[in-house]
Amino acid sequence: MKRLRRLAVYALWVAIAALVVLHAYFAAMIWWWRDHPPHETAFMAERLVALRAKNPRATLQYRFVPYARIATPLKRAMIAAEDARFIEHEGFDWDGIALALEKNEKRGHIVAGGSTISQQLAKNLFLSGSRTWLRKGEEAVITVMLETMLDKRRIFELYLNVIEWGNGIFGAEAAAHHYFGIPASRLDPAQAARLAAMAPNPRFYEYHQGAPGLNRKIGIILARMPSAELP
Repeated sequence: MKRLRRLAVYALWVAIAALVVLHAYFAAMIWWWRDHPPHETAFMAERLVALRAKNPRATLQYRFVPYARIATPLKRAMIAAEDARFIEHEGFDWDGIALALEKNEKRGHIVAGGSTISQQLAKNLFLSGSRTWLRKGEEAVITVMLETMLDKRRIFELYLNVIEWGNGIFGAEAAAHHYFGIPASRLDPAQAARLAAMAPNPRFYEYHQGAPGLNRKIGIILARMPSAELP
């Protein structure tokens, strides 16, 4: 029994040390990304593996562009669609989380996360796409790091550049070229609203541009865009 206890304590300390090292790595990467663009995110790497399982020569469409080279309509559209209180909260929208928990309780499993833009960025940068409470806890820790180490404008700039907008399509610049043949700086309000409406399920909407649900969401986002507050 004593030996088992010693082994348990040793295993606990190893686990704690591993967590400390892991979070030190997260912090170092966030610090680097204060003024450097990500070369690749964890979610990009995961998607590339999936794409290459079907086509070994598959590549990602991704090009980081500065905040000033992303059209204001797209910034407004994404705030309106994804996180209306982005500039007010400190990483978590507690009302949104409460609503998501209520939905999850009714369904008996995780169907909604109530995630803010900061939380979504945390997931995209470092985590897998799985929906588990452990991953949500890790996401929360990284979200606090992002909000502590970066300002809102940089968080939003990173988010707009790394989110998925289709199969292997990442970021506003790649999405604007893929869907409209123009740079992200030239997106008009209707195009921006369409991209924002696609964001929750981009791989589906890439091939179902005429889906009734998509067009309905575009109208709602267009109506909300004028009141969206930007960092």
